[in-house]
Amino acid sequence: MPTRRAIGILAGVLLSLGAALAPAAADCVAEGSAGASQGPFRMHLSAGCTQAERESRALDAADVMAALKRGQAIDLSGVVIRGDLALDALPVAADPPAIEGAAVEAGREVRVVAAGVALVNSVVRGAVRHRSAQGLLLFAGPVTFAGTAFEQLVDLSRAVFAQPVTLSGAVFLRESYFVQGRFLREVTAEKTAFGPHTRFHRSQFLGPVTFQQSGFSGLAEFLEVAFDRDANLSRTYFKLGTGFSGSRFSGLADFSEALFDGDAFFTFTRFDGDAFFRRATFRAAADFDDAQFNAREDFSKAFFEKGPQFTRAKRSGKGPEALGLENPQVQYAITLSLLLFSALLIAYLIRTR
Repeated sequence: MPTRRAIGILAGVLLSLGAALAPAAADCVAEGSAGASQGPFRMHLSAGCTQAERESRALDAADVMAALKRGQAIDLSGVVIRGDLALDALPVAADPPAIEGAAVEAGREVRVVAAGVALVNSVVRGAVRHRSAQGLLLFAGPVTFAGTAFEQLVDLSRAVFAQPVTLSGAVFLRESYFVQGRFLREVTAEKTAFGPHTRFHRSQFLGPVTFQQSGFSGLAEFLEVAFDRDANLSRTYFKLGTGFSGSRFSGLADFSEALFDGDAFFTFTRFDGDAFFRRATFRAAADFDDAQFNAREDFSKAFFEKGPQFTRAKRSGKGPEALGLENPQVQYAITLSLLLFSALLIAYLIRTR
C-alpha cells in the first residue's frame, strides 16, 4: 500500500508539473524558414518567448550575410543575432540596378541588398557596418529596424535607400553613422533612441522625414544635410552638442517643443519652408548666425537660457499664423457674436417690459 500511495502521489505531482509547464512552453512560438536557401530568410519568435529561449534560438550573422548574398529578403522578428554584419563583404554588382534619384558615377563600386530587410523587435549583438571608402551600398527594398536594439556600432555611411526606411522605437546603444546617405523615400524614426554619437553628415532626404519624440543622448551631427521635403523634429531631445550648420530645409522644419540641453548650431542654415521653433527650449548656446529664413518663422514661447545669436541672419519678418483663439480673425468673430447676442438680449428685455 505505501508503494502504491507513493506512486500515486508521484504521478499527481508529475501531472501537475506538466500542466504548469505546458502553457509556458506553448507561449514561445517560432515560425519561419531561416535555413532555407530560397524565399525569404524568415524567423519570427512570439512575444511570449523568454530571453533564454531567444538566446537558445539565436541566429549567426554569417547565416544572415549568406542570405543577403543570395538575394533573399530578410524578415526577422523577436530574434537575437550574434556576430558582425559586414555589409562591405557583399560582392560588387557587375550591373547594379538603375534607381531613380540615385545616379552612380562610372567605375564606382556598388554593393546591392536586392530585397527588403526587416529586423523588428530584435537584438543585434555585433556591429553593422559598410566601410567601403568610395563604394555605395544600395538597399533596393524597404528597410525597417523598428523596435530593434543595436549593441555595437552601426555604420551605414554612403548607403542609398531606395524605399521607405523605418527606425521607430529602435535603440542605438553605440555610434550610428549615416554619412553621405541618400534616402529616396520617407524616413520614419519616431521615439528612436540614438547613442553617444550620431552622424548624418552630408546626407540627403528626398522624402519626408520625422524624428518626432526621438532622443539623441550624444553628439548629433546633421551638417550640410539636404531636407527636400518636410522635416519633423518636434518634441525631440538633444542632450549634447547639435549641429545643423550648412543644412537646407526645402519644406517645413518643425522643431516645436524640442529640447536642446547642449549647444545648438544653425549657422548658415537655410530655411526655404516654414521654420517652427515654438515652445522649444535652448539651455545652452543657440547659434543662428548667417542663417536664412525665407518663409514664416515661429519662435513664439521659445526659451533661451543664454540668449540666441542671429548675427547676419536673414529674417523673413513673417510671423506665425495664429491658430484658434490666438487668431485675430477668430477673436473679432467672437467679439462680434457677443455684441450681437448682447443687442438681442437687450431688445428682448425691452420688449418684455
